[in-house]
Amino acid sequence: MENQNVKTSAAFNAASWIALLGGMGAYLVGLWNAQMQLNERGYYFAVLILGLFAAISLQKTVRDRIENVPTTALYYGACLAAFVISLALLVIGLWNAELLLSEKGFYGLAFFLCIYGAIAVQKNVRDSGGRLLGQAREKTDLPDETI
Repeated sequence: MENQNVKTSAAFNAASWIALLGGMGAYLVGLWNAQMQLNERGYYFAVLILGLFAAISLQKTVRDRIENVPTTALYYGACLAAFVISLALLVIGLWNAELLLSEKGFYGLAFFLCIYGAIAVQKNVRDSGGRLLGQAREKTDLPDETI
């Protein structure tokens, strides 16, 4: 499948960044104000960072496969495993936490808003990068393999 270089709208770009930054901001402010020990805060912060990295890597790998960019099954499996592990760690942590149900829901929703925002921002960045690469190819006389 060829890269179609579909330009995303400015509204979708803005909404993606708002989702990512808003979700991260809410999650981190919630952690900062939470009545939990420092090690618990560190646990939930590490789960967020693992989840964001795993989601971005998994989305990139899936898109590479769709566009026939060579990817190894091992890396794809590692991305998928890291993403599932981050979700499992969040669910298990919240299940066992001594928090109000509303707080558990808040952390879960903020986490998934961050994941959605990260995937959407990565997609937008990749789409704009593809357009920029196409423009660079048009301006040069070099073969595609050298760019």
